[in-house]
Amino acid sequence: MTIQEAIIARHSVRQYSSQPLSEEQAKALRQQIVQSNAAKNLHMQLVQSDTKALSGILAKFLRFSGATNYIAMVGHQSPLLQENLGYEGERLVLLAQTLGLNTCWVGGTFSKNHNVRVERDEMYVSVIAIGHGLNQGKQHSSKPIETFADIQGTPEWFRRGVECAMLAPTAMNRQNFHFTLLSNNTVKATAKPAPFAGLDLGIAKLHFELGAGKENFTFA
Repeated sequence: MTIQEAIIARHSVRQYSSQPLSEEQAKALRQQIVQSNAAKNLHMQLVQSDTKALSGILAKFLRFSGATNYIAMVGHQSPLLQENLGYEGERLVLLAQTLGLNTCWVGGTFSKNHNVRVERDEMYVSVIAIGHGLNQGKQHSSKPIETFADIQGTPEWFRRGVECAMLAPTAMNRQNFHFTLLSNNTVKATAKPAPFAGLDLGIAKLHFELGAGKENFTFA
């Protein structure tokens, strides 16, 4: 499965089987985590066989079950921390899909515990549940493309980027991001203020980049 195929196939999954990650799957995820952490000064960590992180009352309310593997979204505190975690975390989500795994972004419904290292100047923002889903999830509904950008008269690569961003997961399916094409093929990406808006923006920016082609533009 290619990354483009993974973007289309990937949906949030909250129920998982007891099948563990294979050595090959875990190795591939850890290798990407090392690269992503170095690229954005992050401290993301893969945790396996933790039965407590997604077993609290709120997690049960959201019908999580069997989720014992996750990626802890940790990084050094900065104004761009959430955005960087969203961007690099979604890269891991799409990689997981190509490896035959399922995922779900989790905000405030997880328990922070000793299995995750958080240094003094770091923040533990969220987790990504990961494993073998009991189902493949469902496609979320989306707003019209005009909600996300003014696409009249724009190049085809810009439209492809917006369409790819429309498939990005966002908290509560808010989809509060917007893209604007500026001069010299520069793209401005923004998100309305809301809980986890930074994560959502980072996720949407990666999707846009994968759809538009990194060689065609630069982010403002």
